[in-house]
Amino acid sequence: MMDQLRGWAEKYNDRQYFVEDPIAFPTRFADAYRRGEACLQDVEVAAVFAAHFAWGRRAMIVRDCGRLFDEMGWKPYDYVMRGLWKNDDASIHRTVKWSEVAAICARLKSVYEASDSLEPMSQEQIRTDIYGQKADAKAPNKKINMMRRWMVRSDGKVDLGVWKNTDPDSLLIPLDVHVYDIAKVTGLTARKQKDIVTVNEITDAFREIFPGDPCKGDFALFGYGVTHPDEK
Repeated sequence: MMDQLRGWAEKYNDRQYFVEDPIAFPTRFADAYRRGEACLQDVEVAAVFAAHFAWGRRAMIVRDCGRLFDEMGWKPYDYVMRGLWKNDDASIHRTVKWSEVAAICARLKSVYEASDSLEPMSQEQIRTDIYGQKADAKAPNKKINMMRRWMVRSDGKVDLGVWKNTDPDSLLIPLDVHVYDIAKVTGLTARKQKDIVTVNEITDAFREIFPGDPCKGDFALFGYGVTHPDEK
């Protein structure tokens, strides 16, 4: 199974599988950043919101992210810092309302007034100071771990590698129900709880398979899902 997981990770760590995916939005800004046409903060803001919207059908996520960035004029950092946010109770994505987007923008603005980047923030700080959620030591923090994977891993394929001061070995697997089901089938965990302990167990298993780069295993789980669509 380890060899198969390595094989899936190599195959599916490829942009062609993530064109219609929430990562496409921070990727667009990361590419522009490398050309000198956007700033690091554009990439960060795009990643914050793309990760926040990353639940449900991918087509719906992509549609609604597009609507959000249209509203931002495709200048997310400027939109955040200007302070003129759309703020009403209409839905932008599933249960996410424009008022929630505005609240996240307000928190981002406060952070950026004190710091040039979100990179130094801990998981807990991102959870409470960006997303406005209550502290929870047991939470798997799927969207935060996904966003950090996007920003830190730097193999030049799918992930963006724009955060240069974070060790990829410190990253944790983004755990949702789908990832949990596959991890259980492939023997990476036997726990029933979908909590931070399970996240650490799966991540530690991947540290054995992908030394120094455990979140490469995320592509292995994606590959299993593609090749075994009816197995969970």
